[in-house]
Amino acid sequence: QVQLVESGGGLVQPGGSLRLSCAASVSIFTFNIMGWYRQAPGKERELVANIVRSGTTNYAESVKGRFAISRDNAKNTVYLQMNSLNAEDTAVYYCRSRIGVMDYWGQGTQVTVSS
Repeated sequence: QVQLVESGGGLVQPGGSLRLSCAASVSIFTFNIMGWYRQAPGKERELVANIVRSGTTNYAESVKGRFAISRDNAKNTVYLQMNSLNAEDTAVYYCRSRIGVMDYWGQGTQVTVSS
């Protein structure tokens, strides 16, 4: 059973930073792709960033230059470093991974950007 556990969310002031972590119960090389999604109240879930097995990364336009996705293979963990946060980044952030045609999701972690 594949499990993904997110952590690192919280309340941060505008302009601040947070680092989210997604710990997998299996080797992350098992996954074709891993990514971060977010869902704000009243909005659809959207892609924030992903990283494929080769290491290629992809970002939503709204976070380019501010967020960075990375991984630690030894810890089976994917990170999302978020800088220059603003109110529009407030959402529940989810980790997602794919093995073949199977998708796995974490439980989500709340990020709130407010003064």
